[in-house]
Amino acid sequence: MHLFPSRVKMDSRNLSNQSSCVFFNSLSEDYRCVVILSVKRATGTFSLLGCVFMLFVIWLLRRYHSLAQKMILSLTVAAFFDSAAYVMGESHPEGSLCDFQAWWLTYFDWCALAWVCLITLNLYLNLVREMSTERFEKFYHLVAWGVPLVMASLPLLKGYYGPAGAWCWITDGHVAWRFGIWYVPLFGLIFIMICCYARIICVANDRMQSWRGTFNPERERRKVSLAEEIKPLKWYPSVYLLVSIFPFINRLHNASYPKDPSFPLTLLHVLSAPLHGLANAFVFGLDRDWWSLLSPTGLQLALQSRLCDRTRIGEYYPGAVRYTQAGLIDPSDDDDDDTNVLFYSPDMTLKDRGP
Repeated sequence: MHLFPSRVKMDSRNLSNQSSCVFFNSLSEDYRCVVILSVKRATGTFSLLGCVFMLFVIWLLRRYHSLAQKMILSLTVAAFFDSAAYVMGESHPEGSLCDFQAWWLTYFDWCALAWVCLITLNLYLNLVREMSTERFEKFYHLVAWGVPLVMASLPLLKGYYGPAGAWCWITDGHVAWRFGIWYVPLFGLIFIMICCYARIICVANDRMQSWRGTFNPERERRKVSLAEEIKPLKWYPSVYLLVSIFPFINRLHNASYPKDPSFPLTLLHVLSAPLHGLANAFVFGLDRDWWSLLSPTGLQLALQSRLCDRTRIGEYYPGAVRYTQAGLIDPSDDDDDDTNVLFYSPDMTLKDRGP
């Protein structure tokens, strides 16, 4: 009679262990779940810190006025909320909380991808098609926040979300939905972005070498600075490709062996998938101008500008002033012979040639 309660206690303990590790079948190897969850939290935390750093720098240096800066800000916000999902959750069993985590991850993964695609499209329209894109800002937001809402809600309405490895997502029983909702569009869009950047770089190089018109130091300086601005942006598709390879391989393995998950592939999956925010911060840091502005002196001046009273009266030192805003450019900078446009910015007068 004394054996029966102990057996019930052992069974309940085994069920408890099983509930704490929903993505590996063997109860004797629960240490793997601890490793996977710890790595997931660590990579998610690093990614979250990268997003916080980007948001702080954008706020500190007021880099949110032009359309390109606003798009990078929106990308950072999407990556921030995406990273938060990897940090906040344990391995949830099937239920409403699991469905919410799956929807959250799908939505903000898609938002981040959409903003990277739109940044590429915006750069392509500016440089290759020589179009001013300020009027497309509302359309960009509609696409970047609206399309992901549809893509994330479809599996939720179908009831296809549930435990799917280290976090909740589309379950193993709906493999076609996994690839149709995420991986096929992901790699298709990455391929299109790589083609766009190849075209952008070719056009930029041609215009750098065939620039016509009288020599103007200001225009030459702007040409070089805008060419430097293109360089870090081209890494966004490559970064997304790199952080998506191991998750894709692991999901292929899950599709082939749904009852036998691979610990090494799952570990590589959780090492790379949460790193979108950190990867964006890395690309963000490739811009040399940021680091020059983040020197100790630059930080001090920026913080004083942000936090101190701007109405202080100081001594005025006269000096040469040059206005570079659109409409106030020196007439000598608008040569009739100069028909090439390297990249559109608010400091340039763009000759809109239409689509």
